Amino acid sequence: AGVAASSEGIPRIDTDLGGRVAIVTGGGGGIGRAIALTLAQAGADIVVADIVPERCDEVAARVRELGRAALPVPTDAMDTAQIGDMVARAAQQFGRIDILVNNAGGVGGKPFLEQSERSWRRHIDLNLVSMLAATSAAAPVMLRGGRGGAVVNVSSIEASRAAPNYAVYAACKAGMNSFTRTMALELAEHGIRVNAIAPDMTITPGLRGNASGPVDPARWIEPPPEVADATRRRIPLGREGVDFECGQAALFLVSPMSSYITGVILPVDGGCQASSGWVRRRSTGRWSLTDV
Repeated sequence: AGVAASSEGIPRIDTDLGGRVAIVTGGGGGIGRAIALTLAQAGADIVVADIVPERCDEVAARVRELGRAALPVPTDAMDTAQIGDMVARAAQQFGRIDILVNNAGGVGGKPFLEQSERSWRRHIDLNLVSMLAATSAAAPVMLRGGRGGAVVNVSSIEASRAAPNYAVYAACKAGMNSFTRTMALELAEHGIRVNAIAPDMTITPGLRGNASGPVDPARWIEPPPEVADATRRRIPLGREGVDFECGQAALFLVSPMSSYITGVILPVDGGCQASSGWVRRRSTGRWSLTDV
């Protein structure tokens, strides 16, 4: 879609997604859930794909409360056949796919030489192959529709810096960034824009110890004061991100507001990529490369 202009030729602020259908993988919790609900609030019908059925159903119920249609599809993102089936169900139910959000992913911290082959293959399947499979299945549906579309990949700032204890995860996200830029070129002639967001520390169920089962903030474990303080001093904006801030960034990238934007990796990180190792000193609060 092009820029919508007012009678004076000044572009309107346009985030209306009415009539569009969005798939969100990993849409049952955390950033994926926030993106799904944000897109629904903007008018999109939502396909919620998540490995936890209760999470799929909860988000679908919230989408319907917002007045939009929802299709919950429990999906193991490490199973490419399940991803293909999920996309096929979405196309059959709605007759179209306009937006794909590749959010499914996960990580466990461990030095690479202590990781088993099974561990790093699971990281690759979950964080990289799932994106390839979903894009491979959904993009042809967009092409057949002839209306263009938008893909948003949820990357990480770890893709652009060294990530000790997270080597395979970071490599997958770096691959995601490269794939984002390449697909932006390959799909541009079809009017399909491909971008990514790159969060850092964002409050999610997984970060608060609620990695499985229904999302329940009452069960969340808050970090000890010294950890919370260290986090605040590391992040230029002085706080962790909120999942709906990623939702708003994704909404921008799939809406007419970004009609001339493709192939970008948008940090949603409170300035962490910009700080590049600089932290506020514990003693003075001034920026330094040491934490003393």
